[in-house]
Amino acid sequence: MIPKKFIAVAAIAVPLAACSDMNPTQQRALTGTAGGAAGGALIGAIAGNAGMGAAIGAGAGLAGGLLYDYHKRSEDTAYQRGVKEGSQKKSGG
Repeated sequence: MIPKKFIAVAAIAVPLAACSDMNPTQQRALTGTAGGAAGGALIGAIAGNAGMGAAIGAGAGLAGGLLYDYHKRSEDTAYQRGVKEGSQKKSGG
């Protein structure tokens, strides 16, 4: 019989190892999905249906992760635009 601690460690380590080849958008989507599924499963277990809670939480987490990614990309674009405009003004352009 496999110890429960080993399964718990593997359940955390394997998804984290898979994140190394992902771009930031994929990482944020996965993080949101995993976090939403965990939270949904917890709430669902309290309400009596952990599977349904996990499914709903995963969908909500995915949406949240993608919205956060959109915000961060917009923020980065605005920063880069500001740097470019600042360097143009400094050089007399």
